Amino acid sequence: PAPPPPPPIKPSDDFVVDLDVHLSPDTKGVISILFKREWAPLGVDRIHQLVTSGFFDGVRFFRVLKGFMAQFGISGDPAVSSKWTKLPIKDDPVVESNRRGMVTFAMAGKHSRTTQLFINYANNLFLDKQGFSPVGKVVAGMDVVDGIYAGHKEKPNQGLIQAKGNKYLDAEFPELSYIISATLKPAPNR
Repeated sequence: PAPPPPPPIKPSDDFVVDLDVHLSPDTKGVISILFKREWAPLGVDRIHQLVTSGFFDGVRFFRVLKGFMAQFGISGDPAVSSKWTKLPIKDDPVVESNRRGMVTFAMAGKHSRTTQLFINYANNLFLDKQGFSPVGKVVAGMDVVDGIYAGHKEKPNQGLIQAKGNKYLDAEFPELSYIISATLKPAPNR
């Protein structure tokens, strides 16, 4: 007989998210991120909500600054984006540092985290003092992160992404790397 399926992943558990990423028409890869509740419980709860709702499917890496970070997390569907931007979460205290490979929520001030995240390309410890609390760590696929298209830097307009979604990005910035799908998995040693 087949082994029993693993128990469901509860929001209270640490977990891994595999991002299946389209880097270019002929290159794909997987980024595996470990999310740890002890680092940022409110942020990790939000990640669980976003992944289980399918939020990240089709999401573009729209702000990519080599040597700094790769930002993503605005839905390609304006209706979905609008829903989540109205649901900010409170800040978590900074427990971990913004080192290379750490995943952190972007924010526009106190208690403003919603859906946008970034992966640190470098040790950006100055962000710790500004209240940017890492929620996860890339545990496999940092080479994929390094391969994310960076040619447009900060050119994509975030307001237009939220208003027009992937239609705007596909028309104006078709080279952007994007998340094909995000899959929740149990953390190792769970």
